[in-house]
Amino acid sequence: MIDETVVNPYLDAHPSPVLFVTVSGAHLYGFASKDSDYDIRGCHLTPTRELLRLSPPRETYEVLDRECRIEMDIVTHDAGKFFRMLLNKNGYVLEQIFSPIVVRALPEFEELKSIARKCITRHHHHHFRSFATHQWKNIAGSSAGTVKGLLYTYRPLMAGIHLMQTGEVESNLATLNERFGFTFIDELIDRKVNGGEKDPLGDDDMSFHEHQFEKLQERLMAAGEASDLPDTPSARSELDDFLVRLRLQA
Repeated sequence: MIDETVVNPYLDAHPSPVLFVTVSGAHLYGFASKDSDYDIRGCHLTPTRELLRLSPPRETYEVLDRECRIEMDIVTHDAGKFFRMLLNKNGYVLEQIFSPIVVRALPEFEELKSIARKCITRHHHHHFRSFATHQWKNIAGSSAGTVKGLLYTYRPLMAGIHLMQTGEVESNLATLNERFGFTFIDELIDRKVNGGEKDPLGDDDMSFHEHQFEKLQERLMAAGEASDLPDTPSARSELDDFLVRLRLQA
């Protein structure tokens, strides 16, 4: 699915060792086209010696290379920032941790995944709703909507509902739809996979999609309110101790 010979030179050039690097974006979501870029996300460990300097390195490392034969979009955060984001109910980092497409990881990554499960709360539904709403506004307010944009609207709503009801992170839209059973989702995925990143919606009935979007929004809000998930993460001290151990090793 991912050509690691393309990715590895970028990771080898990273100024800090990585705790883990996984694949996000269309490849994770289950609707990558032949021309989809690589969205590489993860967490790095800034050497402790560098953190003690008057001007420590930036907490976020980014590389965007559109000249590579496969466009590369790499973002990693230092462990301190990444863990704070995790405790702040950030759905992006949650999905990155549980992405099944792992490019590179230290053995400690398994411990992070165990801790991260204790950081899942019912308030994560706000993240998924906000993500979907932003995507929908981009489509509804434009005459140049794409199949990709519509899939990016539906996926977080369905992933959020699934998370609220099961406590499990599932990012792949095709897998999610095995539970929801939406024929139109399967059709959109097929169009995206066999088409291109910027394929337009064309003659799609946007009133139909607006109705589906609103219904899924309501289902997500109801799932969040009814969820048995906790209100707050229970692993703050455990994550703090984990960070200290990583810092002392770095």
